[in-house]
Amino acid sequence: MSAPSRCRHGTFSYPKCIHRWQGAAHWTLYQKGAFRANFHRYEWSFDRACGILGLVQQIGIWGDSIVKYVEYGLKQNKTIMFLHGGGLAPWNFSEEAEQLQDRYHIIIPILDGHSGSDKNFTTIENNGDEIIAYVDQNLNGKVFMMCGLSLGGQILTDILAKRKDICKYAIIESALVLPMKMTYALIQPVFSICYVLIKKRWFAQLQFKSLHIKNSLFEDYYRDSAAITKENMISFLKANSDYKPKEDLKESQASVLVLVGSKESGIMKKSAKLLCEKIPNSTLEMLPGYYHGDLSLNHASEYVQKIEKYVSK
Repeated sequence: MSAPSRCRHGTFSYPKCIHRWQGAAHWTLYQKGAFRANFHRYEWSFDRACGILGLVQQIGIWGDSIVKYVEYGLKQNKTIMFLHGGGLAPWNFSEEAEQLQDRYHIIIPILDGHSGSDKNFTTIENNGDEIIAYVDQNLNGKVFMMCGLSLGGQILTDILAKRKDICKYAIIESALVLPMKMTYALIQPVFSICYVLIKKRWFAQLQFKSLHIKNSLFEDYYRDSAAITKENMISFLKANSDYKPKEDLKESQASVLVLVGSKESGIMKKSAKLLCEKIPNSTLEMLPGYYHGDLSLNHASEYVQKIEKYVSK
């Protein structure tokens, strides 16, 4: 068998055929070395290196010069944008997207430096600027709702500070906005030594268990975390541990729901409280018995219910 070929959606070995589900898409690797994605009744073909071979109809997982992203639903519907957590990928919100796609247009950008992105992570601010530019160029400068988890929540916080009317509603889940100086100082030396373990399956399983993510997401987690370079991982972890919200956040016009789990650390709870103090039209909700990112990763139906309830007020 020939050597595996690396692509945005995992490692495939050909000529053997491989089938797997990714979000709403069924990916098939054919013996000829190409794979095809079928999203409902839309179809796209790519070459074996995952470059675009031919566009048959409108693309569902793709990107432009600004960001790469996953798309669900019809463009004429109101748009909800989800920003995934650090070290994760669009599958962070794939179940929510599948439940909402019949009545909303869903966009899930791939954050810089993560599996599937062709850009290195630089700063939270730069990634936020890219997403704003995408919204300006493709969505007339506004969306109905934006939601973000952890690093994605920090990027969303930065976006809300820069563009006060970019969305009508927002959900910020488990976003750290109080710098952790000791953690920041340790990230570079620790990951410079331990990064090699990231690609070890046994180590990934230990890390995965500590994150309290449901077992069905392990293969996605392992594949996409192992695809992140050491430089990018260090970069976004340092940014995550050193972020603090901008003063202009007080100008945001969005109605914002701030979520934090009751089993999260004290600094995360303080961060959630601080966000509510800085965002005028915000509501803080403590999630009983939940860990960091627990709601969006493990309880998609509950997350969708919160969206529907929040926008119906």
